[in-house]
Amino acid sequence: MEISTLIGQFLDANVYIVKKGKNCLIIDSGAFLYDMIKAVKGYKVDGILLTHGHFDHSCHCIDYARFFGCKIYASEKIKDTLTDPVAIYSEHGDTIEDFSRFEFIEEDKTIKIGDFEVECYYCPGHSKCCECYIIDGVMFSGDVLFNKGIGRTDLKNSDKKEMLESLKKLEKLNFAEVYSGHGEKSTYDDQMKNIAVFKRFLAR
Repeated sequence: MEISTLIGQFLDANVYIVKKGKNCLIIDSGAFLYDMIKAVKGYKVDGILLTHGHFDHSCHCIDYARFFGCKIYASEKIKDTLTDPVAIYSEHGDTIEDFSRFEFIEEDKTIKIGDFEVECYYCPGHSKCCECYIIDGVMFSGDVLFNKGIGRTDLKNSDKKEMLESLKKLEKLNFAEVYSGHGEKSTYDDQMKNIAVFKRFLAR
């Protein structure tokens, strides 16, 4: 499995391309479509995974899905974020209303997308629609986990108690690395230390 990264147009959000053979998955959609077309040239896009609905991570998802002819996978709660001009945190109040290409994830489970097996874990706290995904031992955490940090819990639909419970869930999972929604990747050992620190912080 090969992972490459594009930087989105808003807030330097990471957009990941997970490649296996001649197929790939796209995780989040903040990069311009023309940059993504170049980045996946020669590969079949099996699907798009959204970690959550904030605009810097979701803004081009419909364009991607239409161009590549694939589905968008996300928490079933993402509708509430994408259709809310405040909760989506777009600079200009843009929302996303077209859900015809979405496949909603209703619970923690493993799904098959093309040749990929994707473990899906609902992890609210930063937003009520956050999903973390594990593919071949690599976690894509969106804005739940960062290298030496966690996502903000002072936004609309954020919740400190939910974030604490999400951290408790994530520390029990098996993974080797974490690719976050912003910044650098981190290791399992890095995250065990990171989660321990922020569990204490959130429990105060």
